[in-house]
Amino acid sequence: MSFPALMALMFCVGITIGNDSTMLNRFHHLDLRLMLLPLCTIIGTLGGSMAVAWLLPERQLTSCLAIGSGFGYYSLSSIFITEMRGAELGTIALLANIMREMVTLLGTPLLARWFGPLAPISVGGATSMDTTLPIITQTSGKEYTVVSIFHGFVTDFTVPFLVTFFCSV
Repeated sequence: MSFPALMALMFCVGITIGNDSTMLNRFHHLDLRLMLLPLCTIIGTLGGSMAVAWLLPERQLTSCLAIGSGFGYYSLSSIFITEMRGAELGTIALLANIMREMVTLLGTPLLARWFGPLAPISVGGATSMDTTLPIITQTSGKEYTVVSIFHGFVTDFTVPFLVTFFCSV
């Protein structure tokens, strides 16, 4: 029952974003270099997941990559991973993605000061367009709101594809 409910929720979010003509207009005027931020986040997260797999040899590389591919979207990724790889790995995915969101919520001021205004957006992953958006906007500046929403949208969109890919390999 949870999977169809989640698909309906994702569909509604897509319709909401698609119907907002001002949001689509802002995406069109986004700097091309800033459009690479989601790609950098994906590559960095998967690289970190590979490092974790190396540090924990009892875990399969594909399991670590599936967990990392959640990008903070714990409700979707943990359900996919639980259904495809079992409850233990699904629980690990849930906790890892909640920790990513908590690090973003609590660490955004330090991340922005030490690494620049794009760092909290990247650390936030898929949550940069919803739950962590207010703290990111407050700390990094309002000019990064569209970047944060675009980043969250792209990383959010890749979650079902990457998680199911790494779980099925």
